[in-house]
Amino acid sequence: MQRSEQRILTTHTGSLPRPPALTRLYAQRARGAAVDAAAVAAEGRAALAAIVPAQIEAGLDVINNGEQQRDSFALYLRHRLTGIGGESVRGTFADIDAYPEFRDEFTRGATAKEFVSNTAQLPAAIGPVAYADPAVVQAECADFAGVLAAHAGRYAEAFLTAPSPGIVAAIMQNRHYATDQAYLEALGRALAVEYRAIIEAGFVLQLDCPDLALERHASYRDRPLADFLDFVERVVGVINDAIAGLPRERIRLHVCWGNYEAPHDHDVPLEAILPILLRAAVGGLVLPFANPRHAHEIRLLARMPLHADQILVAGVIDTLTNFVEHPEVVADRIEAAARAVGDPTRVLAGTDCGFDTSAGRGRVTTDVVWAKLRAMAEGARIASARLFPGGRA
Repeated sequence: MQRSEQRILTTHTGSLPRPPALTRLYAQRARGAAVDAAAVAAEGRAALAAIVPAQIEAGLDVINNGEQQRDSFALYLRHRLTGIGGESVRGTFADIDAYPEFRDEFTRGATAKEFVSNTAQLPAAIGPVAYADPAVVQAECADFAGVLAAHAGRYAEAFLTAPSPGIVAAIMQNRHYATDQAYLEALGRALAVEYRAIIEAGFVLQLDCPDLALERHASYRDRPLADFLDFVERVVGVINDAIAGLPRERIRLHVCWGNYEAPHDHDVPLEAILPILLRAAVGGLVLPFANPRHAHEIRLLARMPLHADQILVAGVIDTLTNFVEHPEVVADRIEAAARAVGDPTRVLAGTDCGFDTSAGRGRVTTDVVWAKLRAMAEGARIASARLFPGGRA
C-alpha cells in the first residue's frame, strides 16, 4: 500500500452514491421483482465509468469502483455464493431500542425512499456455501481495470472491497451448518476466492469488517462482553486463514460500529477490540475518527500502537451528516492521527465509512458527498504543509 511519503494521501472507505436508475433496479431486484440482468449490468458499467474520474477530480489519491456494480457492501454475495436462500431475521440494535422516540422516527425515515435493506428481506445459508464462479469477481476486476486504464497517472493506487466472513454470517444467518464456527470457516474458504482474485488483479484489498465492532450491540447485545470478544477472535482467525499467502502489505482492514445515524452509546470501546484487531495479518487499519462518538479514540493509538509496518487510514470525514467539514477541521484531525501514530508517512486521510453501503441508504446527498471529499483533499493539503515542511503539499 502507498504511504504518505511526501504529503498526506487521501482515500475513502468504499461505497459512493449510485445513480437513481441503478438504485431503483437494485431495490426492485432485492424485493424479488423481475429485473433485466442485462439492464443492471449496463447501468452498473456506466456508473463505474463515471465514478472513477469523479474521485480523481475530487482530489482522491487511492480510489476504487465505488461499489457501483454491487447492490450492497455484503449482500451482493447472495448472487455469488452457493447455498444461499431462505430467510434471515436480523435483530435490532441496542442503541436504537434504548430510545423509543428515536426508534419510531428512525423507522419512519427508513421507509421514505427506495433502497436495498441490510436488515429486511435477507437470505440465509440453507446449504453448503462456496464461491460459485470466480469468473464473476474476475470480470468485476477487469471492468475496473479497464476504466482505470483511461486515467493512468492521475491516481496513486486502486483498491476493491470485500466483506469479512463475520458480517456475512451476521446478515445471512446459518440454517445449515451444525455450528456457527463451521459456517464461519465455510464462509472464509468461499471468500478467500474473492480476496485472492482482487489481489491477483493488482488491487489493494480492503476487508470490510463492521462485525468486529457492530455485533457487540447487535447479535451480542444481550450477552457478556467476553462472548463478543471471543467472536472477534474467531473471525480474525478465519480471516487470517483466508488471506494466508497473500501479501500483508496489500491488505487493509476496515472496522466500524455501523454506518447509521443513531445514539451509538452502546458501542463497544475501541480499546476493548483493538488488541484483537492487531492480530489480523494485514498492512493497515481503516478506522472511523470523525464521528462524535469515537473521535477521541484516536489518542488510543499512542499507547496501543499499530505494528511498525502498518498504516492507518484515519476517518476524518463523517459519512452520516450533510455538514461539509471545514478543511481546517480536516487538517486538525489528520494532524491528531499523525501525532497518535507517530509518523505522518503512515497516515492516510479517509472517510468514516461508505456513503452508500447499501444502495439508496446513504444519508448524505450526492452533491454534498463530493463537497465533503473535496474538503478532505483540501484539508490534506493544509496538513501536508504542516507535517512535511519543504515537502509537496
